[in-house]
Amino acid sequence: MEEANPKTPAGVGARAVVAFHDACLAAPAWPEQSPATPPGPLWSFIAAIHATNTRLWREEDLARRRRVSDAEIAANKRAIDCFNQNRSDAIEKCDEIWIDALQDAMAGAPRLSSETPGMMVDRLSILALKIRAMREQSMREDVDESHRAACRARLARLVEQREDLAGCLDALIADCLAARARFKVFRQFKMYNDPTLNPSLYREG
Repeated sequence: MEEANPKTPAGVGARAVVAFHDACLAAPAWPEQSPATPPGPLWSFIAAIHATNTRLWREEDLARRRRVSDAEIAANKRAIDCFNQNRSDAIEKCDEIWIDALQDAMAGAPRLSSETPGMMVDRLSILALKIRAMREQSMREDVDESHRAACRARLARLVEQREDLAGCLDALIADCLAARARFKVFRQFKMYNDPTLNPSLYREG
């Protein structure tokens, strides 16, 4: 992963994103309070994606409980739907900012990338959460060594996958700057949260 200038959208490098993700997860008050975020609107949405994914992770764990009321699980599910909507919105905002910064360089580029920088930032955020969780599992004292060893092996694979994905993010930005590749905002159009588009909701009305 190459270092990049964090002050310009086109120059937000993967190394800076990964370091920011890890710093957030190490902060005691995260995600309610964020550590120092680099300046600029792109970074504010990168932080929003990561905060939302952190909250999603918690809700997904809670939604798997079996010894609580159905009402509690329903509340978890509704929170998950809301967080997923916020996450999709923030990814799209990231890509809008990147496109504004790169559109002149990308004009006429022959290759259309099926994945956008915002999508990669989202995946890097999820990998940061997986790495933290797997590291905790690898250090548990209430399990046997075979559990810890299996988690250490998985942790190594997750770290490798994050390194690979980070390299892909830097490569995509470099290709866009060199007019070799381009991307579009991938609109999610999530229908399940929209009472005018979800049949189960508008039929209730």
